Amino acid sequence: LTMTNPFFKVIADSLTEEAAKHGYKVDVVSGEFDIAKQQNQVKDFLVRKVSAIVLCPCDSKAIGSVIKEANDQHVPVFTADIACLAPGAKVVTHIATDNYAGGKQAGLAMIEVLGGSGKVVILDYKQAESCLLRVRGFKEVIDAHNKDAKKGTITIVAELPGDGQKDKGYKMAQDALEANPDMAGIFAINDLSALGAYAALEKAKKTGQVKLIGYDGQPEGKQAIKDGKIFADPTQYPERIGAETARAIVGYFRG
Repeated sequence: LTMTNPFFKVIADSLTEEAAKHGYKVDVVSGEFDIAKQQNQVKDFLVRKVSAIVLCPCDSKAIGSVIKEANDQHVPVFTADIACLAPGAKVVTHIATDNYAGGKQAGLAMIEVLGGSGKVVILDYKQAESCLLRVRGFKEVIDAHNKDAKKGTITIVAELPGDGQKDKGYKMAQDALEANPDMAGIFAINDLSALGAYAALEKAKKTGQVKLIGYDGQPEGKQAIKDGKIFADPTQYPERIGAETARAIVGYFRG
């Protein structure tokens, strides 16, 4: 997806390290959120006749066309962190966090920090399957909470495209504050967009009013929790995602 987010660099590094133990050389490239660029990178891999391809898709549906090209050329495709949602595109194995369960954890954390009531904004990334699952789990927990009137009501007033990026998280949080000056919470689908949102809250002098829930629990996010900028993060283990993906490739070629 991107190498500007340390999460994906850890996946790449751990995959490379584990694959090397079994005699595989790994070439890492980055789509940088550009699906056309990523599709061309896959086409290049096919021209070079690689043994296998691992993808963290920039767009879970649009990636399907080049996965089908790999299928036609009998090059096995594996996905890590973000799955493919395109019908007919065949992936050998998908290695990822249970993002749906993680989204539920985020919902429970939001209920806890808000005391059960308040207006909430979601900073999402709709092109990525993993983020869709996080938001789905989050919303299901909030909906279940709201059915019990005794506990108060949490209202999701907006879902905005933070796209997992710090600068977009900043801009979307600014827009959200302008439209909902009384909002109480933000759920961001990763640490970077959460930290961007915090910068917007800081500028508006609303860090005490608006509580942040992030996602990933990587070093920068953990430090932000320690510093009181983010309330909580469901935690992922990118080093395990990378290593398990490499082991899946080895297992595939062993039959």
